[in-house]
Amino acid sequence: MGVKIEIFRMMLYLSFPVTMFWISNQAEYFEEYIVKRKREIFPPDEESQRKELEDFKERMRVRKEQQLLKKMNEN
Repeated sequence: MGVKIEIFRMMLYLSFPVTMFWISNQAEYFEEYIVKRKREIFPPDEESQRKELEDFKERMRVRKEQQLLKKMNEN
């Protein structure tokens, strides 16, 4: 009885990682799940969002430059 249980446990220990590796390397699985999930989390950029982000970066850059100039003028 003890030998049969040990053989079963060994088969379970070996088959689980091999099965997980095989499943995770399926191209269909990757395409269906991973790529779709990535597109949900990071949707494709819209032009209006990109423009707003660029405008915000420019405003922050100008603001930082003005602060640096103000500090330099005080010194």
